[in-house]
Amino acid sequence: MSKELVIVFVKNIKLGKVKTRLAKTIGNQGAFEVYKELVDITKNALENLNTEKRIYFSEMVIETKWPNLYKAVQIGGDLGERMKNAFLKGFQDGFERIVLIGSDLPDINETHIKNGLEALKETDTVFGPAEDGGYYLIGLSKMNELVFNNKPWSQSNLLDETLHELKENNITFSTLETLNDIDTFEDLEASSFYKSNITLQEKIRHLHD
Repeated sequence: MSKELVIVFVKNIKLGKVKTRLAKTIGNQGAFEVYKELVDITKNALENLNTEKRIYFSEMVIETKWPNLYKAVQIGGDLGERMKNAFLKGFQDGFERIVLIGSDLPDINETHIKNGLEALKETDTVFGPAEDGGYYLIGLSKMNELVFNNKPWSQSNLLDETLHELKENNITFSTLETLNDIDTFEDLEASSFYKSNITLQEKIRHLHD
């Protein structure tokens, strides 16, 4: 068995349930189309990785999606608890280096994930910082519940607070390249993912005609 595991948190793609901040500008259908494209990018980033992979859905497992991969439902009251439970299961099953990513990053690729796993050979934790102050990737080389408890989820000080607490507790960490996720229409317009995706631009323009 591989000692490395990649966990992906994915939302069930439902109209009105994904990218809600973005939907305020481009509508639920537009946000739905954007999120579908972002999930495809995440799939491509995983495709050639020679590691175990587990997909955790937000509400229910869709058997037809992510074929031939381990699939489960996220369990927990908030994001921290849901991530903690996924990591606990991974370590209980014998994995030694685990990274978790979301499924809404336009610039994520195989290299980011590999770099995260590689960093865990040297440090206890690794983070891929997001431009909004959170993170798009978290990795652990041993279980550490500290990073998941009582954190300001979805706030701009999430990563800073987390790293501060790790320093105070002498837990080693490393950080990867900073990436931007897409929460608002401004994020979308500024992304090379959107600028280069003429089909998606046409769909969104058509929805607003």
